[in-house]
Amino acid sequence: MAVTDRPYQELHEQAADEAARRYQDSAAERERVEGRLAAGVRFPDSPDALAVRADRILDRGGLSPSAVVADIHREAMDLPDANERIIDLSNELQAWSFLPRGVRAGATVARITLRRDGRELPHGTGFLASPRLMMTNHHVLPDESLARRCFAEFNAQVTADNLPDTVVRMELDPGTFFAADRRLDFALVAVAPTLDGPPPGEIFGWNRLSVQIGKLVLGEKVNIIGHPSGRLKEIALRDNAVLVRLDDFVHYTTDTEPGNSGSPVFNDQWEVVALHHSGVPKKDDQGRVLRKDGRPWQQGDGDDAIDWVANEGVRISSILKHLAGLDLDPARRALLTEMGPDTGLGQAMSTAPAPGAQPQGTTAVPGVTIPSVPEAATTAPTTGGERPRTGLRARATAFGGRRHLVFLHGRDQQDNYPDELRRTWTAGLNRGLTLAALPPLDPEDVWFPFYGTRLHALVSGRESTAGPIGLDQVSAAAAAEAFAAQSPTGSYERLLYEAAARAGMPQNGPATTEGFGAGLVGVLHRPLSWLAAKSDLDEWTIATFLRDVDLYLGDGAVRQAVLDSVMETMPAGGELVLVTHSLGTVVGMDLLTRLPESLDPVLLVTAGSPLGLDGVNERLLTRGPHQPPRVRDWVNVWCPTDTVAIGCPLEDERWGKLTQLAVPNGRERAHKMDEYLGHPGPAREIRGVLRG
Repeated sequence: MAVTDRPYQELHEQAADEAARRYQDSAAERERVEGRLAAGVRFPDSPDALAVRADRILDRGGLSPSAVVADIHREAMDLPDANERIIDLSNELQAWSFLPRGVRAGATVARITLRRDGRELPHGTGFLASPRLMMTNHHVLPDESLARRCFAEFNAQVTADNLPDTVVRMELDPGTFFAADRRLDFALVAVAPTLDGPPPGEIFGWNRLSVQIGKLVLGEKVNIIGHPSGRLKEIALRDNAVLVRLDDFVHYTTDTEPGNSGSPVFNDQWEVVALHHSGVPKKDDQGRVLRKDGRPWQQGDGDDAIDWVANEGVRISSILKHLAGLDLDPARRALLTEMGPDTGLGQAMSTAPAPGAQPQGTTAVPGVTIPSVPEAATTAPTTGGERPRTGLRARATAFGGRRHLVFLHGRDQQDNYPDELRRTWTAGLNRGLTLAALPPLDPEDVWFPFYGTRLHALVSGRESTAGPIGLDQVSAAAAAEAFAAQSPTGSYERLLYEAAARAGMPQNGPATTEGFGAGLVGVLHRPLSWLAAKSDLDEWTIATFLRDVDLYLGDGAVRQAVLDSVMETMPAGGELVLVTHSLGTVVGMDLLTRLPESLDPVLLVTAGSPLGLDGVNERLLTRGPHQPPRVRDWVNVWCPTDTVAIGCPLEDERWGKLTQLAVPNGRERAHKMDEYLGHPGPAREIRGVLRG
C-alpha cells in the first residue's frame, strides 16, 4: 500500500499492531501446531474439521474421484485417515484445471489507485465479490470520501507473452454501496461500470464467497493474488502454511508485501478463505517494531525494511456474518444478495420484515422478530383450500399390521403440512434404501404424529405482546438474550455455552479475548457465533432451536401438551420402529416412558439429536444418560457439521449399547431429516427391522 496521508498510515500501523498482538497471544497454539507439523502430522486439526474439509474438497471437485478411490483402496484406512489422505491428495495432485481456475480467479483482482495532488498513486488491492461489489481493507478505504478519490485497475498485469496487458479502469461508486468495519478491517464498495457497459463482474468474473466451514484446515496451503507495493499483479503460490485459526482471523506464512492489503487468500480450490490485511511485524521486548537488521524501525524507514514474521487475514465467514447484521435499505440489501446463496445473505435479507409488520412464519419474542427455519424443506401450496395440520395414521395393512414405522418430527413445523413432511421423510428414506439395494416404502405405510401447531401455540402464548423489532434492527444474539431471560428454569444460557464448549470454543486464551465482538453485543454473541462458524447452521437457527428445547424441558405444561399430542396418533399395539429427529429425539425419549405395554419398541432411531448435551439429558423424565426404556436396538445418526448434534457421538457408557453412525450430510443440509435418512446406513437398519 502506498502511504499518502498520515490518518491512513496510522490505520495501517494500527492493523499491524493488532495483528502482532494476536500473534503473540496465540503463541502457545502456534507452537503446538508447529510442533505437530515438525513431528510429521500434515494437518494438525480436529477430526471433525478434517472430515468437513475432505467432504468439501470432494463436493467442490477439488480432486478427481478416481484418484481418491485408487489411493484410499490401496491400503485399509479408517475414516479419519481417509479424510486426511483426501486433503493430502488435494495438495499433492493438482489437476490441469488448477491453473486456468487460478487465472479465472486472478481476473477478479484489481489494483486500487488513489488520485492525490494531480498524481495517481497505487494504494492497495481489491477483488470482486459480486457483479458490482469489490472487497478490500478498511485501512485501504476507511470511508466514502477516500473511496471517491480512488479507482480500480483491472488487468494491471503482464500477458502470457510477458507484455503489458490492456488495463481497464473503473470508478468506485460508494454512493451506491459502501460498508466498512475497522475491527474486521474490511470495506465493501460498489464499482461503477464503464459508460453503457456491463457490471465489472460480467467482464472479469467474481468470487463466490461462502459462510460455510470446511474451506481450510491447519497446515494446509493457501494462495494470494495481489499488487505488492503497487506493482503489476503477482501471485504467492502455495509456498505457505496456515498456522493458527482464531475466531475471526487466520495466521499463515506467505510471502506478501504491504501492497497486498485487500488481496484475496485462496485455498487450492480457488475459494476465498480470508481477506489479507496485514503482515505481522517482529517486535522486541519493549514492543518496538524491528527492522530486518535487528534495529528498531522508525518512521521513514518504509514498510519494506520491517522484519515481517507472518501474515494475518480476516476470515471471510466473519465478514459475511457482519454484513448479515447490517441495517440497510432495500436497494443496498439487493446488492448484497447478488453475492450469491453461499454467503447466507440472501436468506438473511429475505426474512427481514417491512417496518411495523409481523412477517408471516415468524415467532414473536419480547421486542424481537425471529424467522422460522423449518427442519424439513417443504412448502405448502397456497391454493386448493386449507389442509388439516393433524397427525397421520398408517394403513392398517402396513408391514403385516403388526410392525409400525413412526416418524417423530422436531420443532418449527407449524407452517408445514404433515402429509408433505411425511412424503419428504419417506423420499429421503427411499433414497437411502435405493443406495442400500433395498425396496422402497410407501408414505401411506408410515405413522406421522404432528405436534408442531400445538408447540407453536404454547411458545407464542408465553411471549410478550410488545412490538417486534425487525431482523434488520437486531441480531441473533439479542434474541438469545431475550430467550435467556424467558427461560422457565434459567437454563438457556447453560445450554448455549455447553454446546459451544463441546464445539471446541476455548474457555481462556486469545480466542476468549478476541471472541466475536465480545463486550459489544452481549455475552451470548460469542458462543452463538462460534457454533455457527463450526457448523452448517446459522445463528438464528441455533438460538431458536435451543429456545424450544429449553422451553420443552423446563415447562411441565408444555412437555405434557406435546406428549399428549403425539400420543393422539400412535399405534395401540404391536412392534414399534420409532424414527425421531432433532427436538423429536428428546420428545421420543420421554415418550418411551408413556407407551402402553402392548406396544413393543424394537428399534429407536435418533437423528440430529441434542441428547449428548448434559443440559438436555439431565432434564429428561428419566434423568441423565440412560438406556432408552424397553428398546431392543438403538441407532444414533449424526453429522459433524450439525450443531444440533454437537454432543454426538453419545460416549457416556450409561447410554448402554447402541449403534453410532456418523454421516456426511450435504452442504447447507446438515440438519435436514431427509438428508439423514438418505444414507444407506440408517436406511438399512430401519428396513432390516421392518422386514423382520
